[in-house]
Amino acid sequence: MGSITGWVSFVFLFIFSCFCMTLSQCRDTLKQGESIRDRPRRGEWVGEAQSLVSANQNFELGFFSPGNSNKRYIGIWYKKGTERIILWVANRKTPLSDSSGSLTIITNENLMIQGRSSDTSNWEVRILLSSVPAESNSRLTLSDSGNLILTEGNGDVLWQSFDHPSDTYLPGMKLRLSVIGRSPTMLTSWRSKDDPSPGDFTLGLDLSSTGQFSIWKQRRVRHWTSGFWNGQIFSSIPETRSYKFSYESDENGSYFRYSLKDDSVISRLVMDVSGQIQLFTWSEETQAWSVLWSQPRGECDFDTYCGHNGVCNEGSSSPCKCLDGFEPRSRREWESNVWSAGCVRRTQLRCGDGDRFMLMKMMRLPAPSHTFTDLSLQFEDCNAKCMGDCSCTAYASSHGNGTRCHLWHGELMGLQENSNSGQDLYVRRADFELDEGSKRQLWIIAPVIVPSTLLVFAGIICYFRSARVRHRRELRHKAKREMIGAASMFDLGINMAITNQSLEGGKNSFDFQLFNFATISAATDNFSVANKLGEGGFGPVYKGKLNKGPEIAVKRLSERSGQGLEEFKTEIILIARLQHMNLVRLLGCCTEGEEKILVYEYMPNKSLDTIIFDPVKRKLLDWGKRVRIINGIAQGLLYLHKYSRLRIIHRDLKPSNILLDSEVNPKISDFGMARIFGQNESIANTKRIVGTHGYMSPEYAMGGLFSEKSDVYSFGVLLLEIVSGKKNTSFHHFEESLNLLGYAWELWKNGRGSELIDPTLRDSSPIWEITRCIHMGLLCVQESAKDRPTMSNVAALLSNETAPLPTPKRPAFSSGKNLSMTTPGSCSVNLMTISAMEAR
Repeated sequence: MGSITGWVSFVFLFIFSCFCMTLSQCRDTLKQGESIRDRPRRGEWVGEAQSLVSANQNFELGFFSPGNSNKRYIGIWYKKGTERIILWVANRKTPLSDSSGSLTIITNENLMIQGRSSDTSNWEVRILLSSVPAESNSRLTLSDSGNLILTEGNGDVLWQSFDHPSDTYLPGMKLRLSVIGRSPTMLTSWRSKDDPSPGDFTLGLDLSSTGQFSIWKQRRVRHWTSGFWNGQIFSSIPETRSYKFSYESDENGSYFRYSLKDDSVISRLVMDVSGQIQLFTWSEETQAWSVLWSQPRGECDFDTYCGHNGVCNEGSSSPCKCLDGFEPRSRREWESNVWSAGCVRRTQLRCGDGDRFMLMKMMRLPAPSHTFTDLSLQFEDCNAKCMGDCSCTAYASSHGNGTRCHLWHGELMGLQENSNSGQDLYVRRADFELDEGSKRQLWIIAPVIVPSTLLVFAGIICYFRSARVRHRRELRHKAKREMIGAASMFDLGINMAITNQSLEGGKNSFDFQLFNFATISAATDNFSVANKLGEGGFGPVYKGKLNKGPEIAVKRLSERSGQGLEEFKTEIILIARLQHMNLVRLLGCCTEGEEKILVYEYMPNKSLDTIIFDPVKRKLLDWGKRVRIINGIAQGLLYLHKYSRLRIIHRDLKPSNILLDSEVNPKISDFGMARIFGQNESIANTKRIVGTHGYMSPEYAMGGLFSEKSDVYSFGVLLLEIVSGKKNTSFHHFEESLNLLGYAWELWKNGRGSELIDPTLRDSSPIWEITRCIHMGLLCVQESAKDRPTMSNVAALLSNETAPLPTPKRPAFSSGKNLSMTTPGSCSVNLMTISAMEAR
């Protein structure tokens, strides 16, 4: 009998212990002082809980080893099905070497994982999860949504795993844009199926647009885009109709959240190690996961596949084609089925002068590299908004339903024909080219309809051709008569360049005159001192008045000038072909004997340096005028770099080369140092360092390398000078030997950027807007050229006040070192342009 009683007692205790162990293992909350251990230690109660399980039994948290790895991680997985699906990993970068790990809430410290590290020399490692110290009554709960939440006793959330996702996006999770003090929320792929450490691919909201998800490879190269959000679906993911995506904003920033229309459905979106995303749902009937949608893999996966301005069409025998009005950048590559070089415009835009927009239907909209959404603008006003911005190249409805306005700047990438969920896209084209297209169609149709008119047309053509030849001959004779005594012009090799451009006629003609010396001398009162406006590296500049004509500015080459015939020739050839409201207009030139003179339109407000650095005059430049000057200079540089018929690097941008008209509109001048770049040329090298100390980029000043980023650097210096009213080259802080760049950097990194602002602006101007310009200036003067934005970026960000700006790095020359110690060639102690000449 006693034996029977003993066995009954043993069975009861066994069942009771199993019941207790089950209760312990099914808890969803970890309290202060408790731990979850990977494996029980010797001598401990074997029923101690080793995991947390959500209340609905869908999710579990505990220690695991992925795939064939022996390393230990703590994570969250589904309890559904036979396969363990990992959703979140706490210690992705710091795995444990054995099963000695534990998860603990430590009072007055943080939520910690403790154990032996497998990747460091430490015997024991503490992995910090929460950035907020826990209190004595804090608790950790695995919720029914799969979110691991650390809360205080009053229920306030201290930390949650949904703010730090791994490779899985769960319903209720927010993917956030970056805001001050917080980085954007991103999904990051695993390194491999056996290694959950961060891999090559990240998924998140595009920082330049709230309407699109993007996948980046190694955080730099765009790999895929979801298409724009139209308020209901993403244009490239029509399957999202089954899900509720919503764009929301609160005090912590802007973010997307997705949920299920049917709460009973279990779903997850995962980005695998190859960068492909898939949307899974759980089937209770089959007890298995099924794929609802997969990111398509095809020839149009990558935005760079067809390059700039190329359209991808997977259904065509030739998957890439150029936009109408564009042609392959490299025909040899295009004919060899290498498309990445993309396409270029056949006819350059004229910045509002005759440009129009071409409608392209059912298009997957371009990648948002240089774009923003203007929510305050109705769609019918998009055309005027884009037309008034020289850098704007296309626009579309931001919601796909004819409301709001989405604008693109610079070249278009990621274009794809999409007959299922495409949108209308309006691409900027030159009006001249569109008209030419219509004319070509008429030439094809007219001979078919009226054959008899061919002879008439031929006669008309012959008549006008002969008239045009006579007109050219007369112009040549006139030009030669005016050029008598100007033999040096032929030595310069520019007579034919000027004559050819003067003879083009029609819209392409230039009002360029060849003046004789007597006319210029009379206009300037024999170059009197009273008419002298100033003097630069080229020589003195005088004010003049032509007989019964406009006022002019006359620049006379000095015999002592470091500049010579080559600069004189360069300025004439370049500026005569450039037409932009923010570039000074060259009216003509004079070359008689040893005289070399340039004649410009007169700027009544002289140059920017005469006002911005004058303690009295700079009060006349309120913030509105300074913004107009900053934007005008940016638009002028953007035209030189992108939209002129020639790609021009100015190389001598500084306040004295920014002229101001009667309405204080800026005009870039002095193109003697400028260089022409080819379409495929991005950087050049020279032994001849020309420019002005304080405005030259480090790679140019030290090594002779120059590119578009050299002008960006000069623009950044100029921007900081305009905001502060201080010269970069003559600025010294009383505490340290710093130039303006160094002083601005010290203030910025210490959170005192507003102290740089010109005192005349502080009481009457929006400080946040001025501070944003300081931020932009520091981005432009970063030491490494690759870190600086392009002028396309700059113009877009200046026109979009809400777009986030990246964090700047230390500026070049911020220690105020004397460049004369390191720069080859001659140096200058003033603000005049210098030329370091090499031997010939």
